Amino acid sequence: MASMEGVSDYLFGLIPTTPLIQLALRGGWHVVSFSDGFPDRGRGIPYFYLTKYDISVRNIEKDAKVAFAVSELGLGPVSGRDPQDPTVTKLTITGNLEKLDRNSAEGQFALSVLEAKHPGMKKWPADHDFEPYKLEDIKDLFLLFETGGPVHVPVKEYLRYPKKMAE
Repeated sequence: MASMEGVSDYLFGLIPTTPLIQLALRGGWHVVSFSDGFPDRGRGIPYFYLTKYDISVRNIEKDAKVAFAVSELGLGPVSGRDPQDPTVTKLTITGNLEKLDRNSAEGQFALSVLEAKHPGMKKWPADHDFEPYKLEDIKDLFLLFETGGPVHVPVKEYLRYPKKMAE
């Protein structure tokens, strides 16, 4: 992952929805599939397909603030490196996770890009009430890139970076 390629190529990430003090006591990071646009046309804004049965959804009903993290190893093995290796790129995005109206234009867009990246979603149980969500009101981006140390990426810079924007 180059330093500013965004999240387009990644298949999954983690969302902690539990206050940090409680994370140590009972956990709260959840693996989630996501998409930020059609293949090769990512927008940088992650969309998710979540069920009411997921603890993340129950947590965000109380507090929509989340951090979403991806790692270069989410693309597959990287030269036998360990996920904690400081040369493995990691990006954390903070913002609010909001449920979308599945019938709205953005809700339909979210469903389309999620199914394009994760075709198996079409077969997920209908009785689990999956709904589209969006990470919006992005506040901060924290990038660990190779051994250069942590970088706070300005939100405007991150959002204007994707070169292959959807038409």
